[in-house]
Amino acid sequence: MKKKNIINLIKYHAEENDVGFRNEAYEIAKEFDETGDHQLAEYVMALMSNTNTFIPQVNESYSSFFEKVIIGNESLPLPEAIEQDILGMINAVSRNLGINKFLFQGAPGTGKTETAKQLARILSRELFMVDFAAVIDSKLGQTQKNITALFAEINGFARPEKVIVLFDEFDAIAMDRTNSNDLREMGRATTTILKKMEQLDERIIFIATTNLYKYFDKALIRRFDSVIDFNRYSQADLLEIAEVLLDSFLTKYKCVGRNVRLFRKIIALQSPLPYPGELKNIIRTAIAFSSPHDEFDYLKRLYYAISDETELDLKVLQELGFTVREIETLTGVSKSQVARELKE
Repeated sequence: MKKKNIINLIKYHAEENDVGFRNEAYEIAKEFDETGDHQLAEYVMALMSNTNTFIPQVNESYSSFFEKVIIGNESLPLPEAIEQDILGMINAVSRNLGINKFLFQGAPGTGKTETAKQLARILSRELFMVDFAAVIDSKLGQTQKNITALFAEINGFARPEKVIVLFDEFDAIAMDRTNSNDLREMGRATTTILKKMEQLDERIIFIATTNLYKYFDKALIRRFDSVIDFNRYSQADLLEIAEVLLDSFLTKYKCVGRNVRLFRKIIALQSPLPYPGELKNIIRTAIAFSSPHDEFDYLKRLYYAISDETELDLKVLQELGFTVREIETLTGVSKSQVARELKE
């Protein structure tokens, strides 16, 4: 049993995530079974046998090259252009025409990995993420052998029509080819991937992500049926997404007040706005660290994070376009006192 299994068990228990807890327990039981400790594996399974929802799939859930990703219920809104591409991708997959390999390219935080999770949820498929640390090996020729073994496992899924395989940060293979110290070695590894992609079971959805698209080998790009650009966010898109993210967090924290207009003003102070991944972290952190005794404390923390200011200066706030009422909300100073100090 690995350290991450223990950490995940504690995490899922603390979150009261019964599905995640059970899945992790089953993974532990499978690992015991794989290593020959059958009695302990059976004991763990017996402890978890008070539900009929479990269907054992030992071969599909255990691998040294990839791990199953737990799919949550959170969604990340996308701009119309990207959303239409994703809908087209779903349509293509549903028509069973052999279109199954997709490359998501874009800057960090644009939602590439989260979109893969959403696709798994929409298509009712299991998502498995490749661990490149286990694939790439310093021993001469071992990386190619690992890639061959990896694709053999992928093509060996019992229900390939229910699987998405995610090669997150595919640059781990593609970018190493630019290193003159191991150019031939990684070149052979990339050649192996090219061949194995052609032999991939068409019922399996293959998704790779990268933020270094311009450095990709052209032959590698041609192996994908479609390349989806995740850099197509306008400032209006990001502002709208920020509101959606705020709303999703506010529903979880009942002691936090809602002031969308003031929120929009604060977020708009940063130009250009960061991509959704960073936006999500900024908003979540501001709310999580806010005082439970001040319903709008998160807005003050958000202002500090966005503006890089270390204090709330009334004059500066006025110059930034905040009204007296909004300054009162941010600072806790009464409107009459704010107005008096601004006049002075």
